[in-house]
Amino acid sequence: MKKSAKPTAAIKLAQLCCRALDEKKAEDLRVLDVSSQSSITDCLILATGTSEPHLRALRVELEKVLDGAQARILGIESAQESGWTVVDAFDVMVHLFTRETRARFALENLWKDAAEVPVTKLLATPKPKRKVPSKAKRTTKRKAS
Repeated sequence: MKKSAKPTAAIKLAQLCCRALDEKKAEDLRVLDVSSQSSITDCLILATGTSEPHLRALRVELEKVLDGAQARILGIESAQESGWTVVDAFDVMVHLFTRETRARFALENLWKDAAEVPVTKLLATPKPKRKVPSKAKRTTKRKAS
């Protein structure tokens, strides 16, 4: 990604979206950094749902997460029974597909020059830092006899 605050915001938003999609059992999650190839967005998130109702559930969850993060949603496109829903959150554009539709359009091939952002890193929860007691706190006081 470009060295600016905008892509960092895009990655943080992509992380929120990926976590929400993962919790709702989206399949084959991929994040593509298209900031060098696109003037309209920084990240594309591609995910597969198992059915039209699953796509709707994924979209609803995304809307909740984006609203909670006070992210700007520019639009949501979904033709009934098309197998494809697009959620445009400006810096991040999310494409939700059924398996058949994803295979037919193969957006990964269209954006093959984009850098892939490892989803496992986005989904990983940072471990809290463990406080190590100082030497003074580790010593035990002896009882005076």
